[in-house]
Amino acid sequence: ERRARFLAAQLTAARTRLRMMRGETIPFVEEAEGLFGVRPETPPLSSFDETIARIDALVRGEGPLWQRIEGFTDRFNIPEDRLQPVLDAAIAECKRRTLERIALPAGESFTLALVTEKPWSGYNYYQGGYASKIEINTDLPVRLNRAVDLGCHEGYPGHHAFNALLEKNLVNARGWTEFSVYPLFSPQSLIAEGSANYGIDLAFPGDEQLAFEREVLAPLAGLPTDDLATYAALREAMRDLGPARYTIAAQYLAEEITREEAADLLQRYQLVSPERAQQSLSFIDTYRSYIINYGLGRDMVQDWVERGGVDRATRWERMEHLLSEPTLPGDL
Repeated sequence: ERRARFLAAQLTAARTRLRMMRGETIPFVEEAEGLFGVRPETPPLSSFDETIARIDALVRGEGPLWQRIEGFTDRFNIPEDRLQPVLDAAIAECKRRTLERIALPAGESFTLALVTEKPWSGYNYYQGGYASKIEINTDLPVRLNRAVDLGCHEGYPGHHAFNALLEKNLVNARGWTEFSVYPLFSPQSLIAEGSANYGIDLAFPGDEQLAFEREVLAPLAGLPTDDLATYAALREAMRDLGPARYTIAAQYLAEEITREEAADLLQRYQLVSPERAQQSLSFIDTYRSYIINYGLGRDMVQDWVERGGVDRATRWERMEHLLSEPTLPGDL
């Protein structure tokens, strides 16, 4: 029954995508529902002012808030010549923590490449045969926290683990050949991106990411450790600004605001530099309502997994089930 519902949802997404490819204009919320099976909220931007005031208190100083944040967080840019070893160490730790909880197929592997001129910060190209090609975009400096974020999101227990488990449990064990194809614009992406983002917190709960960055990654990168706690608190606070991006994207894609206005709003409500705002807009140009899968998907996956209780072993068990079954957003 779940297999049939999953196929029907994929066909709905394919029809929606074909309408878009034919040039039909579909409003942001309807597009997201047709492609990903969920209707996102687009809250008024003024509703984020309180969060911005809270963030403002964390980073005192003169000038626009985004500028102060960039100045502070730039201290944690990984030097180019140390990026590869830092990423290798982060991915290895993400993998170690995942393999303690989930049995992945024997022989699973990935290759890592540093690339440029992409609209995203990282990407997993699953190759089949339990192998992935992971690419990290270096157009902009990679900050310290992104090493663990990318290692979990693109690798373990994120996209690489998810695709390997689907191939093992559904394609090979059950012969469900439709799972050998992954349509990007489909409800499968909300599960994939949501579980990949939640996987960071699952693998590094509480202050464990901060401790790993302080004890291992920062020394390896030659970066200071004295303000890492503030850096972590700032990242946590900024997560609450995620839905503002949906509102800005909806207005921009509907041509209610210009590209310049959208970039200004991203700077103000995502607290990023002009360069990062432009990269964000390039992603929206390319992937449109796909952006909901990261924040809304993460919240939905977290809620479903943690509904099982606070025990860490139970959460990993529920995560493994989620990654091994034909799951739709409605199932969460």
